[in-house]
Amino acid sequence: MAIHPTAIIDPRAQIDTTAAIGPYVIIDGNVTIGSGTKIYAHAYITGATTIGNNNEIHMGAVIGHEPQDTTFDKRTTSFVRIGDNNIIREYCTIHRGTKPDTETVIGNGNFLMAGAHVAHNVVIGNNVIIANNALLAGHVKIGDRVFISGGVVIHQFVTVGRLAMLSGNGRFSMDIPPFVVALERNAVEGVNLVGLRRAGLSAQTIRELKNAYKILYLSGLQKNKAIAALEGAGFVSPEAREFIDFVRTAQRPLVQHISRAKAAIVAEEAGE
Repeated sequence: MAIHPTAIIDPRAQIDTTAAIGPYVIIDGNVTIGSGTKIYAHAYITGATTIGNNNEIHMGAVIGHEPQDTTFDKRTTSFVRIGDNNIIREYCTIHRGTKPDTETVIGNGNFLMAGAHVAHNVVIGNNVIIANNALLAGHVKIGDRVFISGGVVIHQFVTVGRLAMLSGNGRFSMDIPPFVVALERNAVEGVNLVGLRRAGLSAQTIRELKNAYKILYLSGLQKNKAIAALEGAGFVSPEAREFIDFVRTAQRPLVQHISRAKAAIVAEEAGE
């Protein structure tokens, strides 16, 4: 195990012999670090944090620190759990759960770019990209292969479905269905064609998702009637089923359709 002599390591920490700990790193508490993980200079890892194998944690990242919650009791035992093969870049912050025995979870193969913030009790799936300075509030849930562009802010308790793309500087306090492009303030413009093709979805599946989007957002039907229409549309792909299930079970209002032309006008009026 390569531990730089300036690093400060709590004797309670369990660090695999193949992990690398850089200069001035602080590991404080019951931290577990798996094989092949590299911690760069000045990172701070604390609390009951478990980090899996082959992760990169870059300079100045803070993982497992207290949540930014005014009701948080400092005596609380809560957790951060990070899987394998993640890249966590400079000055990211990942806070532990805010209630006893709860956790913040990051899956496998994710890429958090510099300055990203993951608040308490957030759950992130696998192969998610979170670009620079994006901010995820408490209890947010992010599905697999979501792309969150730079400067995006997501309100607490929002759920983002799989393979959605969130455009830069978007602001979201409503749930975002899978497979769509979301933008501006709680708006959505259509399906994420580029992402779906890169994910290898068939042309038939993409057609079904386009039609499902049209029924939900462009038919003029109220949500309950739109769900009934979706159920009766005869879609056969698992992805279309996933889209329908998300819409039916969403706990928050859904983002609303906006045309790209209207979005450009909104952005111009906002001075963006």
